[in-house]
Amino acid sequence: MTKKLFFPALVLFAFVVPNLFSQQPLFASIEKGHFQLHKFEQTIGEESYEMTQTKESVSVKIDFKFTDRGTAVPLTATFRGAADLTPQEFVIKGKNSRQSEIDQAVEVESGKVRLRDREKWTDASRPSQFFTIAGYAPATMQMLMVRYWATHSLPASLTTLPNGSVKIEPRGEDIIAVDGKAQKLSRYTVEGLIWGRETLWFDSSQNLVAAITTDAEFDHFEAIRDGYESALGDFVARAGADNMAALAELSKAISGSHADPLALVGATLIDGTGAAPIADSAVVIEKGRITAAGPRTQVKIPATATTIDETGKVLLPGLWDMHAHFEQVEWGPIYLAAGVTTVRDCGNEFEFIKSVRDAIADGRGLGPRLLLAGIVDGSSKITIGVNRVDTPEEAKAWVDRYHDAGFQQMKIYSSVKLDDIKIIADEAHRLGMTVTGHVPNGLNAFQVIEAGQDQINHIHYIAAILAPPIPPGSKRLDYAKAVSEINLNSSTSQAAFAFLKAHHTVVDPTLALMEYFTASTAKPPASFEPGVLKLPVELAQPLNDVGPPSPEADVYEKQFEKYVEIVGALHKAGVPIVAGTDQTVPGYSLHREIELYVQAGFTPMEAIQAATIVPARVMGLDKDLGTIEAGKRGDLIVIHGDPLQDIHNTRNVESVVTNGVMYNTAELWKSVGFKP
Repeated sequence: MTKKLFFPALVLFAFVVPNLFSQQPLFASIEKGHFQLHKFEQTIGEESYEMTQTKESVSVKIDFKFTDRGTAVPLTATFRGAADLTPQEFVIKGKNSRQSEIDQAVEVESGKVRLRDREKWTDASRPSQFFTIAGYAPATMQMLMVRYWATHSLPASLTTLPNGSVKIEPRGEDIIAVDGKAQKLSRYTVEGLIWGRETLWFDSSQNLVAAITTDAEFDHFEAIRDGYESALGDFVARAGADNMAALAELSKAISGSHADPLALVGATLIDGTGAAPIADSAVVIEKGRITAAGPRTQVKIPATATTIDETGKVLLPGLWDMHAHFEQVEWGPIYLAAGVTTVRDCGNEFEFIKSVRDAIADGRGLGPRLLLAGIVDGSSKITIGVNRVDTPEEAKAWVDRYHDAGFQQMKIYSSVKLDDIKIIADEAHRLGMTVTGHVPNGLNAFQVIEAGQDQINHIHYIAAILAPPIPPGSKRLDYAKAVSEINLNSSTSQAAFAFLKAHHTVVDPTLALMEYFTASTAKPPASFEPGVLKLPVELAQPLNDVGPPSPEADVYEKQFEKYVEIVGALHKAGVPIVAGTDQTVPGYSLHREIELYVQAGFTPMEAIQAATIVPARVMGLDKDLGTIEAGKRGDLIVIHGDPLQDIHNTRNVESVVTNGVMYNTAELWKSVGFKP
C-alpha cells in the first residue's frame, strides 16, 4: 500500500520539478512583479514586488494591500538572503485581515536565529534548512519559498520561521487558456502556511502566476499575476477539483465502522425530543436508518448486529451548525470530530461548495451533510463576491440558478436593495426555498422581514431594532453604549419580539463569534474557548493573536452581555433560535454557542435542541433528522458526561455516527492536525 501511495509522487519529483527548478535560479539584476488580489473571485487589491540580486545576495521589497468590505488591509514585507535564497533577514508588518495585525521579524546569525513578535525578541537554534514566511500573504514570499525548496533538495518538510513547517507537493501540470492562448503551468500544493492546503501554479520561468488560498479570516482568497486574470475562474475550478481529490485521499486514511446492523447499548439516551433521558438504552441502525431506540429491555437487537457497549456514556442526536462557511475540505473531518453531522453553509463560491456537497453526499469525501444558502450582494464599496443583484432580472436569475443547483436557501448580504430583497423572496418562496441573511446597510430587520426574509443572521441586527436610533456617522463605541443600555422590558423591545414571533422569524445569533471580538491579553481566548489550545500552529497563531484591552473594553463587554440577554429574551418570547458559529474556532465554537445559550437562560435541553431538532424543523427536515427516533437517519454522537447537568459535557465527543457509519473522533481530529 505504501508504494502505491508514494511512488507517483516520486515520479512527479523526477519529471516535474527539474523542468522548473533543476538549476539555480538565474535572476536578472532586478525582477519586478504584480498580482491582482481577490476575495471570493472579486478584485479587492494588489501586490507588487521588486527583487534585486547580486552575486552574493537577494533583496526583496513587497507591498500588499486590499480593501475588504470597506476596511483597508495593508501589509509590507522585506526579505534579504544569500544568492541561493537562504534567509538572512525577514520583516513583515501590517494587517492580514480586517480583524488581525501582524508585526514580526527574523534575523539569522551563524548559529542561531532571533525572532521578534511585536516588541518581544526571542532566540532559537538555527535549523539546517528553513525559510522565512508568515502566513498566506504576501504571495511573493510563497513564490520565493517554493524556489528555495526546489533548489535545496526538495525536503519533505521545510521548517518555516518565525514558526511552523510546510509540506510542498507537486500535483502535475495543467494547460491553462490565457486570453485564448494555451500555456503549460506546473501545479503545487502547500500545507502549513494556513490551516489546510493552498494551490499554486508556476510558469517555466519560476514565476508564481496564481495562488488559490484562504486568508486570515478563512475566506476564499486568490492572487493572480498580471496577464493571467482571464483564467481566474479556471484556476479556482482546478483548485477545487484538486481539493476534492485531497478530500478523497484524506477520507481513505480515516477508518470507520460500517457495521450493518449496528447496535449501541448501555448508554443513557437523550433523544432530543425533550423526553426524559433513558438509562441503559439501545439504539439500532440499519442501512443508515435508526430502526429502534429506547430502553434496552424493550429493543430487539438483530442477531447479525455488531453490538457496542456504551455503558456510562450518553447518546445525543448529531449536532447542527446553522452558520458555517465551509472554505476548505479540512472542515469536513473537524465538524464530524466535534459531533456536527449537518451544516448549513451561509455563503460560498458557487462551484466550490456545490462540488464539496456532492463529494460528501456521494461518499467521495468525509464530512457532514451540507445544506446550502446561495449568497447574493448588491454593488457598493462594501460588496463581497461576484454574485451581484442590482436589477429585478438579476435577482430572479440568481434565485433560479441556486435553486436548480439544489440550494435550500438564499443568503442576503449587506448591499442588497430592499426592492431586490422582495423579488428574491418572492421567487425563492415560489420555488420552495427560504431566505436568510444580513440586514443590508440602510435597512432594519422590520423592513427585510416584511419584504419576505425568513431568517436573520447575527444578533446585532436584532439589537439594532431594540436600541435607540443611532445617528448616521456614529462611532462603534456609541453603538456599543446604546446596545448595552437596551431595556428588554420596554414597550419597544416587547413589540419587536412580538413582531418577530408573528412573522415566524428565525435567528441564528452567532454569539460565539461576538464573544471572540471581546478577547484581549486580559481576556485570552482560552479563558472562554479552551478549543484554541488544541489547534495546529498555523490556525492557533491568528486566533490567539489578540492585543491588549482597549480603554473601552468594559463597554464592549457590556455590549456582548446584552447580546446574550437578547437571545434569552427572544427564546422566552417564542422566537426560534438556531445554533450557528460563522467562522471562529473550527468545530469547538458550536459547543461554545450552546454554552452561551444556557448562560442566556435556556435549559440545557433547550440549548441542545437549538443545535438539533429546532434547525431540523426550520429546514423542513425534522421527519428525517434532529432526534434519535425510529425511522430517522442514523446521525448521533457518543459523549462522556451528562450535558443536562453540565452543558460543557457536549464537548466530550468520543465517537460520531453519520449515515450509519461510526467514527472515532480522536482519529478525525488528528487527521487535520488538531490535538484530540
